[in-house]
Formats: sequence, structure tokens, C-alpha cells
Amino acid sequence: MKIIYPVFGLFLLFSSMQLQAERYQLPKNGDSIVGQMTLHTAKDSDTFIELARRYGLGFQELVLANPKVDPWLPGEGTQVVIPTRYILPNTKRQGLILNLAEMRVYYFPKNSPGYVHTYPISIGKEGWDTPNTQTTIIGMKKNPTWTPPESIRKEHEERNDPLPATVPPGPDNPLGEYAIRLGLSGYLIHGTNNPRGIGMRVTHGCVRLHPDDIKDLFGRVSVSTPVTIVNEPYKVAWSNGKLYAEMHPSEGDESGANSRNLTQFVQAIIGATKSKKDYKVNWKLANQLAKNKTGLPVSVGTKIQ
Repeated sequence: MKIIYPVFGLFLLFSSMQLQAERYQLPKNGDSIVGQMTLHTAKDSDTFIELARRYGLGFQELVLANPKVDPWLPGEGTQVVIPTRYILPNTKRQGLILNLAEMRVYYFPKNSPGYVHTYPISIGKEGWDTPNTQTTIIGMKKNPTWTPPESIRKEHEERNDPLPATVPPGPDNPLGEYAIRLGLSGYLIHGTNNPRGIGMRVTHGCVRLHPDDIKDLFGRVSVSTPVTIVNEPYKVAWSNGKLYAEMHPSEGDESGANSRNLTQFVQAIIGATKSKKDYKVNWKLANQLAKNKTGLPVSVGTKIQ
């Protein structure tokens, strides 16, 4: 079954342009979808690493949205879907909301309630999971010093790659130039000296942002900003009278979580439509969406004509 994704315009951005974090005005009608998807016509030199940064995305977001395109050599003239349309997480819109399954953070500024800022993130790799919890920002540091925990030093020693007891600020510091400390012992939101890994599960549990993005976020948040970390592989939302749904891969898909997520996904769609009259759900399309896990919002419910 072929899924047709809506595209709301075509544009090209040049690699020389300086990108800012994505900032969207929240829909005034209460809808929960922001942004729009576009297409990029690839040049011979393009890679998904470079395109992800150009469009404010994570590497995996581009890979999932373009399953038939080679991420390292898309090829001259290839049409690449740029997945910059987002269903907002289903939780209270305040402070920072990190969706682990999506590998994306949303910031709802208190002093500008009509807007949301969003950034791609890297999270904990297998065995070093980023926790699913609620906390707050308890500290902020520019040009931080990194003191590697004993567990990480041991891991490096086993690889014959020993770490010093402390790493001073500078280009060799994996925290980058900014660190935001959470009220969880040992966990930070920080920059990086290796931005190529943004949008991947590569950290030891901390949340990593691109150097430009952490600089932008650092200037917006403050101590006591609430932080909500969720793991929402599926999201559903209404927009302009249509029901949209999206599904992302989740840790543990191979060990039973996939079946549980699918059940919850179906329940979410049923819950969103039970109070609506004269609406029809395309369950075949919804099932295909859940199977492919592209992370793209797709309309699965429309009003019966």
C-alpha cells in the first residue's frame, strides 16, 4: 500500500545559510500540529548528516521519512522528504518536553505562551537509557568542565581508551560549550564536540543537542524550568477537522513493546474519535503507518461526506 504524504510547498536552502532553531506559532484553534513538510531536491554532494543540520532535524528523522533513499549518497535530483511537521506531545505544555521515541525536545516559553521551539536531540544508547520522568533545571554552566563518572571511565578503559579524571573546557570536551543540569543525579542537557551524532541513540543517558541549538536553548531557559521526559512512540491529533497520527520506533520493539504500542495506538485513535460524529477512520492506513514507523503525521480520519 502506497502512502501519499501531503507536501505544502517546495524550497531549497543553501548550505551557507545560518540556521536558527525551529520556532512555531501554536494554532489558535487549539489544534496540536505545527510546521509543514517539504521536499528537497538533492544535489550530488548531499548527505543526510548535512541535510539534517540544514533543516533542524535529527539523522534518524530523515532516515525514517525516506526509507528508500541512501542516507550517505541520496543522488543528484532525488526528492528527499523534509519531515518538519510535528504533532505536539500529549502532555501539559510547559517548560521542556523531551520525547525519547521521537528524539526531539519541545520548549514552551512561559513569557511567550503562543509559541513552541523544537530541537533534535541524541539520547541514551542501549544499556544507558535516558529516564522517563519529571524533573526541573537545577543548574546552568557555560564552558563546563566534564568529570567522567567511574562507570564511563571503566568503559573506556576496557576499550583501551582511558579518560582523564576531568576534562577542561575546550574542543576536547564532549559536553560542548553549554551544560544544563537536571534534578536527576548525573543527568545533563548539553552540547557536543561531535554534532554528527545528533538524532541518534549514542549517549550515556544525557540529552545532547547540536552546538547551535544548545546555545539557543541555554539563552531561553532558567533554573527551575520544568522538564518532562516522555516516551511517546505514537501521537494523534486533530488539525483542520482531520485526525492525524504518527508512529516512531521505540526501544524494545523486538521484545513485546511493539505489540503494546500498537494496542495503545489503536486505543488513542478510538479515544480521539469516539466523541466525533460522522467521522471515518482508515484503519488499513493506520495499520500501515504503525508498521512502517516513519514518524510522519498522516491523516487517518476524515469526515464522512
